[in-house]
Amino acid sequence: MPYPTKKLGEVLEYEQPTNYLVSSTDYKDEYPIPVLTAGKSFILGNTNERSGIFPKEKLPVIIFDDFTTAIKFVDFPFKVKSSAMKILHAKKDKADIRFLFYKMLTIKFQHEQHKRYWISECANLKIPLPPLEIQKQIVERLDKIVEAQKLNDGLIQKADELFQSLLHKELNPSGKKWIENKFINCIGKNPLKIKGIPREKYQSIGKFPIIDQSDKFIVGYTDNEEKVYKIDYPVIIFGDHTRIFKYVDFNFAIGADGTQIIIPNAEKFIPKFFYFSMLNLKVNNLGYSRHFKLLKTKKLIIPPLQTQKQIVAKLSAVQEYKKRLVEQKVKLKELFDSALHKSMSNK
Repeated sequence: MPYPTKKLGEVLEYEQPTNYLVSSTDYKDEYPIPVLTAGKSFILGNTNERSGIFPKEKLPVIIFDDFTTAIKFVDFPFKVKSSAMKILHAKKDKADIRFLFYKMLTIKFQHEQHKRYWISECANLKIPLPPLEIQKQIVERLDKIVEAQKLNDGLIQKADELFQSLLHKELNPSGKKWIENKFINCIGKNPLKIKGIPREKYQSIGKFPIIDQSDKFIVGYTDNEEKVYKIDYPVIIFGDHTRIFKYVDFNFAIGADGTQIIIPNAEKFIPKFFYFSMLNLKVNNLGYSRHFKLLKTKKLIIPPLQTQKQIVAKLSAVQEYKKRLVEQKVKLKELFDSALHKSMSNK
């Protein structure tokens, strides 16, 4: 049997944030009170202001960006940067605040126009509202998935920290008298430059992946074999503008100007060790300038090949662990989305 429907404005009361506006933008991590925005960044920083703090006895609440319709769930004292939001309180005799937050995540709000949306539109949207006890059961199920997501995200962060620590330790060893040589002398031949494929010609599927200097590993596909670099030895992709390194051991096409293909010297390096050495280099930001000329001034250590293999094994193990965690992150997101929409159906 379908649940009865209620307007959002019948189960949520709004409060203007005027009393909680922050006065100073002197934000520091050590300050105790977060300053919030309903937008993507959410927490702008922390303030040391002692007055006008949203009281904990009124928590939890939903903050709703009145122009973008972005929403956030908040269960800690805070101040706000902008008055362009509503602070939403649940009518506790009718609805669970976290249930309403989850329900609002499933709503596709229309916000093409620049106007305040809560009173004009959003408060009038109707949602199915099960009894409070069922609301709480739904929240409990979804919260368990959210907790698993937080745990997984924490492990990904720790894996990143472990990799960086191990990278520094293994490639900056004390007491080791390894050979050093200039970067330009450590590559097999001059870096290759291949004319990139225009972004408008990227395909969503195709025979060959396209790699550029962005932080996304594969940005598209192409069937144009003439644009493909055929691999006979792993190479390093370097973003001359972005300073991003990528290890590639398959045939690919280049998708952006300023992308360098660097070939490690096969006599001196195991390719994966060369890649890790690249990650260990400090390439200072020159703005939107060419950074490859800066690489030429750097020096690389050249341990014995057997030592390189050992270091690669350690660092690759951490990378593989993180890869599994990232795959788990995707699965948890899919599980949450499925459970969310199933739980919020009007049944």
